[in-house]
Amino acid sequence: MRQSSDTHAYPAHWEADVVLRDGGTARIRPITADDAQRLVSFYERVSDESKYYRFFAPYPRLSDRDVHRFTHHDYVDRVGLAATVGDEFIATVRYDRIDGHGLPSTAPADEAEVAFLVQDAHQGRGVASALLEHIAAVARERGIRRFAAEVLPANTKMIKVFTDAGYTQKRSFEDGVVRLEFDLEPTDRSLAVMRAREQRAEARSVQRLLAPGSVAVIGTGRAPGGVGRTVLRNLLDGGFSGRVYAVNRAFPGEQDRLDPEGVPAHRSIHEIGGPVDLAVVAVPAAQVPSVVADCGDSGVQSLVVVSAGYAESGPEGRDRQRELVRQARTYGMRIIGPNAFGVINTADGVRLNASLSPRLPAPGRLGLFTQSGAIGIALLSGLDLRGAGTAGVSTFISAGNRADVSGNDVLQYWYDDPRTDVALMYLESIGNPRKFTRLAKRTAAVKPVVVVKGARHSGSAPTGHAVPAPGIPDATVSALLRQAGVIRVDTVTELVDAGLLLASQPLPGGPRIAILGNSDSLGLLTYDACLTDGLRPLPPRDLTTAAAPDDFRRALAAALADDACDAVVVTAIPGVGAAAAADLARAMRHAAAEAAARGAAKPVAVVHLQIPGLAEALAEPWDAPGAGDGAGNEAAAGDDAADEAPFPAPRIPAYPASERAVRALAEAVGYARWRRQAEEAGKTAQFPEYEDIDEAGAAADIDVLLAPPEGEPTAQARTEEAATEGTPTGAAPTGAAPTGAAPTGAAPTGAAPAEAAQADGAPRPQAAAAPPDESADAHALYAVTLSAPDAQRLLARYGVSVLPALPAPDPDAAVRAAARLGFPVAIKTTAPHLRHRADLGGVRLDLGGEAELRRAYAELTDYLGAPEELRLVVQRMAPRGVDTVVRAAIDPAAGAVLSFGLAGAPSELLGDTAHRLVPATDRDAAELIRSIRTAPLLFGWRGSRPVDTAALEELLLRVSRMVDDHPEVVSVDLEPVVVAPHGLSVLGAAVRLAPPPPRTDLGPRHLPSY
Repeated sequence: MRQSSDTHAYPAHWEADVVLRDGGTARIRPITADDAQRLVSFYERVSDESKYYRFFAPYPRLSDRDVHRFTHHDYVDRVGLAATVGDEFIATVRYDRIDGHGLPSTAPADEAEVAFLVQDAHQGRGVASALLEHIAAVARERGIRRFAAEVLPANTKMIKVFTDAGYTQKRSFEDGVVRLEFDLEPTDRSLAVMRAREQRAEARSVQRLLAPGSVAVIGTGRAPGGVGRTVLRNLLDGGFSGRVYAVNRAFPGEQDRLDPEGVPAHRSIHEIGGPVDLAVVAVPAAQVPSVVADCGDSGVQSLVVVSAGYAESGPEGRDRQRELVRQARTYGMRIIGPNAFGVINTADGVRLNASLSPRLPAPGRLGLFTQSGAIGIALLSGLDLRGAGTAGVSTFISAGNRADVSGNDVLQYWYDDPRTDVALMYLESIGNPRKFTRLAKRTAAVKPVVVVKGARHSGSAPTGHAVPAPGIPDATVSALLRQAGVIRVDTVTELVDAGLLLASQPLPGGPRIAILGNSDSLGLLTYDACLTDGLRPLPPRDLTTAAAPDDFRRALAAALADDACDAVVVTAIPGVGAAAAADLARAMRHAAAEAAARGAAKPVAVVHLQIPGLAEALAEPWDAPGAGDGAGNEAAAGDDAADEAPFPAPRIPAYPASERAVRALAEAVGYARWRRQAEEAGKTAQFPEYEDIDEAGAAADIDVLLAPPEGEPTAQARTEEAATEGTPTGAAPTGAAPTGAAPTGAAPTGAAPAEAAQADGAPRPQAAAAPPDESADAHALYAVTLSAPDAQRLLARYGVSVLPALPAPDPDAAVRAAARLGFPVAIKTTAPHLRHRADLGGVRLDLGGEAELRRAYAELTDYLGAPEELRLVVQRMAPRGVDTVVRAAIDPAAGAVLSFGLAGAPSELLGDTAHRLVPATDRDAAELIRSIRTAPLLFGWRGSRPVDTAALEELLLRVSRMVDDHPEVVSVDLEPVVVAPHGLSVLGAAVRLAPPPPRTDLGPRHLPSY
């Protein structure tokens, strides 16, 4: 019997804002009974042809029965979603659950019939594709695994929507209708299709912001000065190629032009008459809502809101900011800001300076994104002072509170922007770390991404950024960024240093660095800096202070031709005779040009002390004479080469200190190594398959272990209740441990098995629910920490064997346990305050007989407390080796993270822990164990025997696979894992489960909620 709609609350978590193919936005939400008039109005605007394609017959209007049917749903067996713009429907989709005969049905039937209708004016915008992603996610949540659709053969657009989605499908033709059936389980192809559409749409939305044909500055002051008038002045001074309008409701009615700028003046954007692509809003926050409404009604595509008074000002401002985003998205507009510094595009055909920067920067190959106006000023000024010709700016976005357009969107644009070769980003918060990591990794595969992350130690975002703080330490964030190929630097100065080198020089082929110059001391400082940053410097070559520009040219040419070096650092101080900076720069650039002409280009960086004008001379435009016959050319830098065609000489970055040049070079070396490894990994990295993994058995165990106590609501009911109350479904499960720390409340290894095992060996749910005050997330209220036997049984499904530990409540029980396990044994405490505290003496090892065991038992209880406090267990001795820790934990934003380190002080005190995102490949596992500083202990340090790293890599991969297969596994803690020369032993295990949130990284694309 079908459940009535009264029993299912409105599923608010299905609401989402999406970016469409043309860069505009739409809101997708469930259809309700209140939408009757909207549905009728929508249907009236659909063409007769589209209606015919939908209903296979002329259907001019909807009957009252149709309207009722299409607006009343139970949100389980019948669901309808609408895409809206400006509170009006532009498209609808619905599914009806059916049985094997195509008749209406209820669960457990797992098939549904799906149908779309898109308003003709909005066809071609990708609305149907977005709706298909969302209705498929809803269907999977409701237990539907397959869609069926009947389409007329002439309806090629809708057939293409289904066939291009990437799902596994079947097609048949019967009675003049094409019938399509497709599974809803995400595939590699469907995921790739979804992400490609996401990239194109979000890139297009940023392009609309950066390349408008017309700009209106709303809030242009009547008198010179002020924010609005400043932005207008900057637009004009930058040479913007499009139309510019000044808007201020305080302009006198007879004023139609603003002087001395000479631009059209209007009291309202409605008066302009022509299209306006971008509006810069510079009015007080209280007036912004009416301005946004006017812009939306006038068809403005994008907004840059420089107005302050939003989330940075407190709770009221935060509410005002949410309403701003909601209002703008209602009209399909995207926002930079509020509290933004503005946007810049130096392209010749655009020359947009819609910002508070007084000048348009020199054009170049660097893309800049910052969440801070002050940092944006510093970046632009730093590039200008260091010689803009070395690496000018392609685009610049200062997003302020980044309530809407974020670094993720800009990465989507930069990914295939031909004018941007290097992406520089200053981030204070990352709203969606997992998506950022995915986008950054894809972008880093084709161009460098350099990031400065502010707010590293406070654990919270700046007040203006309404995003949750990630629950993982900053060190983990850094490790994940490195895994994605992101170059993370510590300061804005290092950001500029790295950007200058990467934008002007080729990537180095390795870490071997040649050093040459006219100062022996500066050469030695550079040599030391190279060693400090992990490079391999060659002995410095001292040219003496008497070196002339031609000496520099010959030495640099020789270094670049030397196969034993991968990059060159040139050091220079004012020498005897003090040659002109221009001559010195010309000599070095000529040598670099010759190398490039021979196809032997290598990165070159110059360190100079007190040589005014050298940095500018190294960066200014200059055509070098032709390289002649290549390596044997000994012509001086200034020799006449009239018979040879000139070509642009490479620009060379200059640094005022060795440490800064070497640090930038080290980042380039590391990034180049990552690029090579990523290219190789794309061909060779694998997700190994293990035949002994029982995924279905583990899923069945998890269902039992997560079953709520009798009388409690199901996980699905709790999800609906949380969504109804506005609970964030993506919040961290209660008790999910931050990576690098043991899971909160983890069950002690060796808890009494009699409390957990049933006679038939099946798991018995018994971990208590987490206290409700630990998290706001409804899923977390039913998180469970597994007893030791249940944890061991679940791990065994994935081939992870935990060494048994038997309880020892008294000495006699300890002796019986030892006899059962076999001597020699260990006895240890499992009390939460003593677990893994070998420094307190809570462990006794290598007990070879009953007498030794009783003596150790007495010592522990005399020294540390009563047996019931210590929770003593007996465990068979494992082969000696290196004690390690393997963990996996779920962060609500970053997703599943796999961690590894050595047990004890290295990971706990020194933070020597490595991290990788799940799922991990075989290459990830190998790199994980080699990337900690204490890794030499695993490979035979100081004559010790190397341990079985192959077994350790397999363990990491098995844990990764379990967490990836079952999102309910929110944390796994294996400690210690003793890795011996042959094999390994897992001595302790804790596992925590929680119902997964309905939305995951595999879900449909959508913008962050406001």
